[in-house]
Amino acid sequence: MSNAPPLRLGVNVDHVATLRNARGGRRPDPVRAAQVAIEAGADGITAHLREDRRHIRDEDMARLKAEISKPLNFEMAATADMLRISLLTRPHAVCLVPERREELTTEGGLDVVGQHNVLAPFIAKLNDAGVRVSLFIAAEPRQIEMAAQLRAPVIEIHTGAWCDAVVEGHKDKAEAEWQRIVAGAKLARSASLEVHAGHGLDYATAETIAALPDIVELNIGYYMIGEAIFVGLSETVRTMRAAMDRGRARA
Repeated sequence: MSNAPPLRLGVNVDHVATLRNARGGRRPDPVRAAQVAIEAGADGITAHLREDRRHIRDEDMARLKAEISKPLNFEMAATADMLRISLLTRPHAVCLVPERREELTTEGGLDVVGQHNVLAPFIAKLNDAGVRVSLFIAAEPRQIEMAAQLRAPVIEIHTGAWCDAVVEGHKDKAEAEWQRIVAGAKLARSASLEVHAGHGLDYATAETIAALPDIVELNIGYYMIGEAIFVGLSETVRTMRAAMDRGRARA
């Protein structure tokens, strides 16, 4: 039996909103999706309020905060407008991510080393408001060390490069990225940071990374919403939860 701490599953509902926005109107409702995910075993809900509102909208964030029974993780860029909205919404946590208008999805980790002067007062205001701050970063020692210096209690390791290499069959690259994640998670824990991970995870990669005892939360969205088209969201959440539990048992 594993001695590792429990592993939480955060379900990202952004792409339920993407589908809704393709035709306008109110359906499918990302808040309903969040409630279904929670009923099926999700430990929290993640939603990214982008500057261009391409999927999640302001009213979605307000409703998620008001209507779900589990913690809300508010993903956003470090802008004055997003700070204002997050302080009004008061989610359980804010995850700061890089954002470019032209990107299809978040392409890399936040450069906390290069942006530390901007991020320091931003993080301080959220900390003062009682909102847990997570920094979405690559598993690079200098980024992790700066996150600790900035007094962000949580980091989320960007797993996209590793997941892409696994799916594409690039074994050497996948192994190199995996070792970066392993070392980064250990370094972060030694710096007293809580460690989360996410981006590009599927059943197989979630099961693999669940075996790392330093990681306590996985945030997964796009893959699960895609699978839900075929088997339903409840079944997808249960299957993901089972994969994570199998991996955790090996920790």
